[in-house]
Amino acid sequence: MAFRSLAPLLTLAPLVLCQVDYSQYVNPFIGSEGPIPGQAFGGGDIFVGGAVPFGVVKLGIDTYEANRSISTLNGGYTPNGNVTAISMMHESGTGGFPKYGVIPQMPLTTVAAPVNILDNQTYWQSRVGNDTARVGYFKMALANGVAVELSGARHAGIIQYSFPTGDKHVLVDVSHYLPDEKGGYSVQNYQDGQIHIADNGSVYTGYGTYGGGWNEGAPFTVFFCGEFEQPPDDAQTFRGRNTDQTARFHTFSNEPIPQAELGGNSRSAGHLHDRVGALFTWNNSDALVIRSRVGISFISEDKACAFKNSEVTSWDLNDTVTAAIDEWNSDVFSNIKVDTGDSANRTNLVLLYSSLYFMHLMPSDRTGENPLWDSGEPYWDDFYTLWDTFRNTISLYHLIQPQAYEGQIRALIDIWRYEGYMPDGRSGNYNGLVQGGSNADNVLADAYVKGLRGAINWTDGYAAMVKNAEVLPYNTFSLDDLTGSTKEGRGALYDWLEVGYISVDRSGRCISRTVEYALNDFALSQVARGEASEDVQKYLRRSAGWQYSWDHTVQSVNTTPVFSGFMTPKYANGTFNSTGYNPALCGECEWSAISYEATPFEYSFVIPHDVETLIDFMGGISGFESRLDYIFKPNTTQQDLGANGAGIDTIMNIGNEPDFATPYLYNYINKQWKSVRQSRALAYQFFKDANYGVPGNSDAGALNSWLIWQMLGIYPIVTQPVYLLESPWFSDINITVNYNKTLRITASNLGPDSFYVQSVKINGKDWKRNWFEHEDIMVRGGTIEFVLGSNQTIWETGDVPPSPGHLIINGTSVNSTSSTAFP
Repeated sequence: MAFRSLAPLLTLAPLVLCQVDYSQYVNPFIGSEGPIPGQAFGGGDIFVGGAVPFGVVKLGIDTYEANRSISTLNGGYTPNGNVTAISMMHESGTGGFPKYGVIPQMPLTTVAAPVNILDNQTYWQSRVGNDTARVGYFKMALANGVAVELSGARHAGIIQYSFPTGDKHVLVDVSHYLPDEKGGYSVQNYQDGQIHIADNGSVYTGYGTYGGGWNEGAPFTVFFCGEFEQPPDDAQTFRGRNTDQTARFHTFSNEPIPQAELGGNSRSAGHLHDRVGALFTWNNSDALVIRSRVGISFISEDKACAFKNSEVTSWDLNDTVTAAIDEWNSDVFSNIKVDTGDSANRTNLVLLYSSLYFMHLMPSDRTGENPLWDSGEPYWDDFYTLWDTFRNTISLYHLIQPQAYEGQIRALIDIWRYEGYMPDGRSGNYNGLVQGGSNADNVLADAYVKGLRGAINWTDGYAAMVKNAEVLPYNTFSLDDLTGSTKEGRGALYDWLEVGYISVDRSGRCISRTVEYALNDFALSQVARGEASEDVQKYLRRSAGWQYSWDHTVQSVNTTPVFSGFMTPKYANGTFNSTGYNPALCGECEWSAISYEATPFEYSFVIPHDVETLIDFMGGISGFESRLDYIFKPNTTQQDLGANGAGIDTIMNIGNEPDFATPYLYNYINKQWKSVRQSRALAYQFFKDANYGVPGNSDAGALNSWLIWQMLGIYPIVTQPVYLLESPWFSDINITVNYNKTLRITASNLGPDSFYVQSVKINGKDWKRNWFEHEDIMVRGGTIEFVLGSNQTIWETGDVPPSPGHLIINGTSVNSTSSTAFP
């Protein structure tokens, strides 16, 4: 049984790049556990191990859980699962079918029967004692007596094994990957491999090819180069018949796993997709410590070896750990500085810097490592997914990681150039899956309206957005959704272009995709203002298409009071499907449901570009406020959220991304104090310095990003250069924005019960609006001065935040049965 321990087992060299070692406040285990003690199910699905910011390598363990019915292996790490390998690549915070867990090693103390090196269930190991993790470092103790320590660099890593007396083996199984214990149509699969051991026995090279996984990905190949510090006494490659149950491959899935055939220094998978690997043995050595360095590349074995040699230059594990800490401190943590003195709230420090850590694990910067084309542009992968991160993560990248963020946007556009569409999700060099709209559009628009230019080709960027808006992608016939593409683009564009909304009879996720396509088209109208002015009104009109799915007559069910007017399923012929309809329910809330990961009750609040019309549709300010108040009341949820519900009993579900901005909507009626009250209550209840510390999948750091904005006291409105003013958690915050400018946020009178805003100054001037624009302080830097208190005060007297997409379709009732959306 393994639980977290933050006590460092290494004596780390003093940091030279940063005066404060902010890494000491990072708890890498936050989100490693769900509501069931010892189980990852319902938790953050996070990666735990050695990594650098946006690194290709995420070196950590792969596990297998005893309870297959609720198994969750997505990040590799689980609290109690048996260890099957230590591998080089992982995702973090993702749900669905696992991806990666490839290029492994596994320490063994025996290979005698019943051990079968082709069957990890014969050699997997439980853990004893407490796992230990901190930035750049992980340690565990296995039941076989082997202690494992590791650290990661950008394309390489180092593993240190402390063996008990006796035989020492390290197994390299090229065919290893993270499985889905429950099986299914999109489990990963091993397709090809090769391994070669050098004459000295210490160096091994080769490649592995894998496919499938969450994004239903095409095959991708990873080259590797491993080396042991001490030459083994024996080193042999092996092959074995592939028994994976993989459709349309030469496999033998109805037979038991055979024994490996050992011998020789080279093996290739061949046309039968044989499993290949190597076994390294130290049986005559007095040394108890075995160290290994491994590099990976998507281009070649030579590049993998070069990464190994240049990024892990020492056999001293501590050197790689120190380098990782230095990079995290200088490139990430020091961008947001708060007081860390004796009087500081340590829990808040841990929540802040741990959240910064998790939001920088993905995507992966693979510039120079694109095996598909060489354009000279940056290349990024593991956008997993933009559906999650467009809502607030990318706006934070814009401020504190402008160079990386520009590279990400250039990569998105370059993927369109060579593959035809920008991704909504991408992993293993392959687009997929699209959970809602074409949300790369939102990412580009958010950057564009905030003035990001650099080396971005915005002519191409806008063309890529138009492709999403106008060209229906081919149907992938995924079992997730047979009605349209789940790979890229807008799979229900046939509805959107014809009737102006997504119909319930022809498309899945009709409610959520109607809402998201509307925001996507608003994103196009924003970029068109500078790139194609003739298109502005066209896409602005289309962005109002959500109104066609709004039925003013539909009432809430089992609520007090009763509310009228909701997003409602609608047939392609223009009639609503409202018989027996309850907007507080969405079935399984997945691919074939009427809405995805949130109920129509929730999605009816998700119109950030036209909150003005939304307020009007909900009965004006009083009706809007009453409905908003209601969704935060305990015991109002009617949807069964299961183990992933994180104990949430309100309609408002902060564990799902569509609800991220909802607590802040009170700003739009100049009752900012309610935004502060509701958002703080959510943060206090669901975000903790604990293994079960986030309300569900962290989703590539999206949940963590939400908490950071909450702690800063501001919140971005995506696709607009607008930030809402809230209430900071620290009395003095210094944020590095726009490369080298400083935004200073101060809060006087901050206390446990003193967090309501009494007044605000921006750049020394009294501020009467509860929002500001990017240009005000994010370009040249500036100051925000909050005066806080315990009084729930309506301090704002200025205009409410803008609704730049405000438009009433035709100026007539949106309940028209006409199928002509935009005359």
